[in-house]
Amino acid sequence: MLKISEIKDLIKCLDESSLDEMVYEYEGEKIKLKKNQPVSYTEPVPYAQPQKVEPLRTEANLQVADEDSNEVTETSAPIYDYQITSPMVGTFYLSSSPESGPYVEIGDQISKKTVVCIIEAMKLFNEIEAEVDGEIVEILAEDGELVEYGQPLFGVKRK
Repeated sequence: MLKISEIKDLIKCLDESSLDEMVYEYEGEKIKLKKNQPVSYTEPVPYAQPQKVEPLRTEANLQVADEDSNEVTETSAPIYDYQITSPMVGTFYLSSSPESGPYVEIGDQISKKTVVCIIEAMKLFNEIEAEVDGEIVEILAEDGELVEYGQPLFGVKRK
């Protein structure tokens, strides 16, 4: 059996070394020593922020009544009835490289399998398909910006 003085010597050796942990075995006896070091984080852990939900723009809410008067003002926002949303957290790109053109632009007709953008997540580039037939009427995210899960990327007027 190890004596207290031998255990103290092992502890002293561990403290003076660059090791964080050591296991000592001798004649069937085993002792495991580990330095007690505070946990440090190199960068904060990101978490999803709640997103402000915008209502879909439809022909029914295109005209908005001014609360201070009886005048009806027309909004300049395009009409769409479907949003393509981000299936993951990552960086949103409209094209496959800076030299190439965008996958889609406002006014483009799309089908369910049309690739509309890519999202880079963990060094992987994921192609995002439209999943609906229609016309791109608004691009809701900025090229190169970080997007969250469920964040609207495109406004689409379905066929």
